[in-house]
Amino acid sequence: MRIGIIGAMEEEVSSLIADMEIKKKVTRAMMTFNHGTIYDKDVVIVRSGIGKVNAAVCTQILVDDFNVDAVINVGIAGGIGEDIYPGDVVIATDLVEHDMDTTKFGDRPGQVPNMEVFDFKCDKGLVEKAQSACEGIKDINVFTGRIVSGDQFIADIEKIRWLKSEFNALSCEMEGASIAHAAYLNNRPFVIIRSISDNANNGAHMDYEKFKAISVKNSNTILRSMLKTL
Repeated sequence: MRIGIIGAMEEEVSSLIADMEIKKKVTRAMMTFNHGTIYDKDVVIVRSGIGKVNAAVCTQILVDDFNVDAVINVGIAGGIGEDIYPGDVVIATDLVEHDMDTTKFGDRPGQVPNMEVFDFKCDKGLVEKAQSACEGIKDINVFTGRIVSGDQFIADIEKIRWLKSEFNALSCEMEGASIAHAAYLNNRPFVIIRSISDNANNGAHMDYEKFKAISVKNSNTILRSMLKTL
């Protein structure tokens, strides 16, 4: 089983890359794909860059050029649920592109036109593996539910509340739903794991820089534990 691992930012993948045995590095679309092993697992780890287009292109390259069997995305995100605080982790069950808007034509917000699905569902087996990986980690609160993605850094409390009421989302970020979209089109199982860096909905909207390092550490800890069981 070959696993593609995507992080949007260097901080989200650098420690994983440092620990892997790299067999080769390949550059595609200005992204460096590190192919090798970690914990005796066949992996390709890559920094995609921020935003939905970068993430979707990255996922397609993992499928086309590296023939990955599954995709895992780790990183940081903003919290939406009022009980979710910086340092907590959200494992996605499904993802929606919140900035997709063709409501003028009768579609609901988030619906990709002419797609037979509204949300892109994570692989249940990978979700369960991620949940199991969290059980042995102390002092991390873990939530499972919907994550929404858009090419926007959300800091406005009213927008956060809209994402909650419209999508019942636990978290928002800028890549996960496009990775899920691309994986769905290619019939590849996937899971998105996000650690929370801030939450404007409960007053933690100024904590991004403070909690970024902690959030990256938490999501990477879970991924490492998860990889050992795959």
